Amino acid sequence: MMQFSVRVTDYQKNTMLNICDADLLGKNIVQDKLNMNISKNYYGEKLVEKEEATTLLKKSSIINMVGKETVSLSVKLGIGSETGIKTISNIPFLIIFKA
Repeated sequence: MMQFSVRVTDYQKNTMLNICDADLLGKNIVQDKLNMNISKNYYGEKLVEKEEATTLLKKSSIINMVGKETVSLSVKLGIGSETGIKTISNIPFLIIFKA
């Protein structure tokens, strides 16, 4: 069963969600001069299943997401869009600000 690692914070009266595929937690992704650290500090408050991840994605206004499962879930839900997806070493990431 796929798990997602999440941290939810309040940022200027908005709900900010940092979410990643659980298996990426604690990893460093490097490509050329880019180095992204998927830190427990930033993404690792708790592990959730797909159902809770879906709820959090729907209700958050600012979302930082990393990982194939996470990004494809957001696209399926109509929250993320293929055009905004960037990748580092074949790992997709996406940042969303809902109006």
